[in-house]
Amino acid sequence: MDFPQELRYTASHEWIRVEPDGIAAIGLTSHAGEALGDIVFVELPNVGADVTAGLACALVESVKAASDIYAPLTGKVTAINETVKNSPDTMMEAPYENWLFKISFDGEQQLAPLLSADDYAHGLE
Repeated sequence: MDFPQELRYTASHEWIRVEPDGIAAIGLTSHAGEALGDIVFVELPNVGADVTAGLACALVESVKAASDIYAPLTGKVTAINETVKNSPDTMMEAPYENWLFKISFDGEQQLAPLLSADDYAHGLE
């Protein structure tokens, strides 16, 4: 399984893309989607909410299970993906384009503990 090299990853299967404006887009990896199966509900954090790295901030429910989504960075939620919220079944059609929420965060040092694509893939073996 290949994972986009330009993204960072967490062991809990979130991906992180830092956009040119410095805001981080957060989504679920294709591996998470395969494990969950058909997604039927997504609960996203509110815009303006403070999130803390490593703590649950959202929820995904599938026909198989419910799973927490963890904030990979500490910061403030600046946007949520209304399309995914309203049509969760489409989320995994393009998992690396369908972000869930965006976070403004301080300090590039927060990116250091995140996994590279190769490290993430190696952890799945």
